[in-house]
Amino acid sequence: MNTKIQKLNRFIDEARCIVFFGGAGVSTESGIPDFRSVGGLYSQKFKYPPEYMLSHTFFVEHTDEFFEFYRSKLVPPENVKPNAAHIYLAELEKCGKLAALITQNIDGLHQAAGSINVLELHGSVWRNYCMACGRFYATDSHKSDIPRCSCGGIAKPDVVLYGENLNTEVVKKAAGFISKADLMIIGGTSLNVYPAAGLIQYFKGSRLVIINTSPTQYDSKADLLITDSIEKVFGRLGGNI
Repeated sequence: MNTKIQKLNRFIDEARCIVFFGGAGVSTESGIPDFRSVGGLYSQKFKYPPEYMLSHTFFVEHTDEFFEFYRSKLVPPENVKPNAAHIYLAELEKCGKLAALITQNIDGLHQAAGSINVLELHGSVWRNYCMACGRFYATDSHKSDIPRCSCGGIAKPDVVLYGENLNTEVVKKAAGFISKADLMIIGGTSLNVYPAAGLIQYFKGSRLVIINTSPTQYDSKADLLITDSIEKVFGRLGGNI
């Protein structure tokens, strides 16, 4: 292990309560594109800007086109599997080191790897709910262009679109775990998406680690900064828990 990986390993060994905060970069090595990098979703050409197509306004005004875009670009193919980062975090939780895993991702790969206490800030593609009666459905419960509940209401994906608020209970829980952590590891996120990125202000612990392929606005506050893929970094730590 190089010096920074060794230091990270020591931080983890010495920590009593770890919280992980992650974004799209955690899942890119599993074959799920991120949003803002070169080749990411936002750099691709569509009929409308991707940000608009992922908004509440577009969902309401172009519901059929929203579902077409959502199914083709946001719902992972069945062959997508957790990578070394997902697996390492699940093992870290299993051994009692990781108190909570806070994610901006909606792909469900953390749960697929075995993680239990996953706080999904932006929801999950694996849940739909009826906007009329509130009944929940699995993602593939409907095959029609606009999925509908038996009551007639639209079955909306349980994901947070632009213009919608985060789930207050999930945010409250995330802030609570962050405030109690002595080590916070941030990985695979640009920290540009608010209000999710604002949760970092609740961290009062002694050690902050940032692992990302590109700079973030919080880099100067990190006790350890690793500019690399989170999958590669955690892959090198695997087996050292």
